[in-house]
Amino acid sequence: MVSADFWVFLAMVIYFVSMLAIGFAYSKRSNSSAKQYFAGGRGVGPWLTALSAEASDMSGWLLMGLPGVAYFTGLADPMWTATGLALGTYLNWKLVARRLRHYSVVAGDAITIPDFFAKRYHDDKAVISTIAAVIILVFFCVYVGSCFVTVGKLFATLFGFDYHLTMILGAAVVFVYTIVGGYLSVVVTDFVQGVLMFFALAVVFVGSIVGAGGVTRTAEFLRDIPGFISGTQTAAPALNELGEQIIRDGQAVFGAPGDYGIITIVSVLAWGLGYFGMPQVLVRFLSIRSVDEVRKSRIIATSWCVASLACAIAIGLVGRAMMPTHFLTQSAAESVFIVAAQILLPSFMCGVVVSGIFAASMSSSSSYMIIGASAMGENIFRGLLHRKATDRQVMIVARVTLLVMFLFGILVAYDQNSSIFQVVSYAWAGLGASFGPLMLCSLYWRRANRQGAIAGMLVGTAAVLVWHNLVKPLGGVFAIYELLPAFLLSLLAIVVTSLLTPPPSAEILDEFDHYMDRPTDAMVDGELIAAETLASRHPTV
Repeated sequence: MVSADFWVFLAMVIYFVSMLAIGFAYSKRSNSSAKQYFAGGRGVGPWLTALSAEASDMSGWLLMGLPGVAYFTGLADPMWTATGLALGTYLNWKLVARRLRHYSVVAGDAITIPDFFAKRYHDDKAVISTIAAVIILVFFCVYVGSCFVTVGKLFATLFGFDYHLTMILGAAVVFVYTIVGGYLSVVVTDFVQGVLMFFALAVVFVGSIVGAGGVTRTAEFLRDIPGFISGTQTAAPALNELGEQIIRDGQAVFGAPGDYGIITIVSVLAWGLGYFGMPQVLVRFLSIRSVDEVRKSRIIATSWCVASLACAIAIGLVGRAMMPTHFLTQSAAESVFIVAAQILLPSFMCGVVVSGIFAASMSSSSSYMIIGASAMGENIFRGLLHRKATDRQVMIVARVTLLVMFLFGILVAYDQNSSIFQVVSYAWAGLGASFGPLMLCSLYWRRANRQGAIAGMLVGTAAVLVWHNLVKPLGGVFAIYELLPAFLLSLLAIVVTSLLTPPPSAEILDEFDHYMDRPTDAMVDGELIAAETLASRHPTV
């Protein structure tokens, strides 16, 4: 008789092979030019754009980190975090997507975020793009590591395999299809993975409700845990000297609930600010086929985000009712989705569903790696070190960068007790504060200049590091999530520095005015056509 583990493993192998096949299928087209490799030739449709943006954004944090927090401390923290993320998703698509897609063409046809900042401020010395590229590389290596942690925990939980071996093998698969297929393979696999993630969340959510005895019984059980389903309190698991929850008479022990006050709520809502500076999302805005398709993508992306976040939180909450003493630490609780799938589903279906976790980690880590590679290849190598570099030379440098990020990600992920939620929150703050204020000022403020851009990035990065490591441990009001104060300080640095230094050149101001007034660009037969010439060349478009 074939074991249940075999069918789970078979489903996951089929998934792995499918993702690699997509990478190889797009390899020829992606390698035709740097623009194709890094931005898909600006020909990506609205469905692919929307779901790839959300899948790359959420990562394994959605299926493991968020349910783990809900399981261990209750509703308040994940609910307010998810609210901030949902609002941030909508506002990013509403305020940034259309303008960035439009302005990136006006600003010298920029194909990466550092490239856009450099061309927006006419930074011929490549200072802006170099600083931006270094920030991306540093924080994305941390992000990649968080995704590899997810892979290792998945196999260790499902099959009892060695965490380190399976973490490295999973990381290797991501590395192969990213290095071969480039941006298009990443976008298409992200689309598939976005669909699979949503399917996995919905199936496990419904199944866990049934497994816990229905909605009424689940609600009654959770109400009995102090502060567990409150929006203004957080449950407090009683811990022993090892940091594990105390189990007494077969029941998980909780202490008095902690207050979840307005400062904490504002702090976690601030997660939404991070979207304005997330390169893995912003690059999707650069690559969409036409600004006219942004609205459709916004509706798809926001709907997917809200539904997926709600299911992920519900799985963690219901998981506590279904398996009240199964996980004794928050790090261990991040496997609640996996264990619920094992308990509830037939083996092959379980394999399909938990492949959603691979989907999350693979989509995110591949996006982080391709953006990090583009930052090094386009912005540091060609932009700073070798301005006459060919596309072939740039892609060689990019692939070497992919290898370095792959190895560094493994190093970050080597500690299997790492909390995915904590690792992600640190990198999210770093990128959001470094690029978010600058992106908004670049698109909306005519007076923003090169000096302000440099100051904003440096202050945002430094503020996250200082606040997280030195200020936050003081507690009280200082315990606020570092993204909020760092975002505000970065914005202040851009405004003050821009006003204290000479205004932008007439050429930059004219370009900004042209961008503000310019009608829609479009893709015609695979070629980007400026709106001014579109009517004369294609009167019916």
